[in-house]
Amino acid sequence: MGLLDGLLGSVMGGMMGGGSSAQGAQGGNPMIQMALQMLQQNGGIEGLLAKFQQAGMGQQAQSWIGTGQNMPISADALSQIFGHGQLSEIAQQMGISPDEAAGGLSQALPHVVDQMTPGGEIPDGHNDLVAQALAILQKGRPA
Repeated sequence: MGLLDGLLGSVMGGMMGGGSSAQGAQGGNPMIQMALQMLQQNGGIEGLLAKFQQAGMGQQAQSWIGTGQNMPISADALSQIFGHGQLSEIAQQMGISPDEAAGGLSQALPHVVDQMTPGGEIPDGHNDLVAQALAILQKGRPA
């Protein structure tokens, strides 16, 4: 599970300035879990990219996949892209407000997508990686 450990460790390190293992990620940043859930619910990285392109924000998502600087995305833009219903549902699962969910996702989603696309390409089996990462993070959360 080296690639998965690397993904979780890199995302956690990028978001929190430290941590290098899946164990450090367990029960950690709920925004990472939300970002992974959004990926899973929207057809993975390809589905997310298509959704962003439809909203006229494909350049931002493409920057996260590429090897250059990640372009920022605002919480308001994410609310428009995903819709209030999807953000409200995921926020409720996490016990936070939809505004907090959108704000956190605006920080976490670029990092998660960036870490899942080493070398600027979407890896084969990335949807399986999302599911496995979610399972690890959810196992670490108290029910």
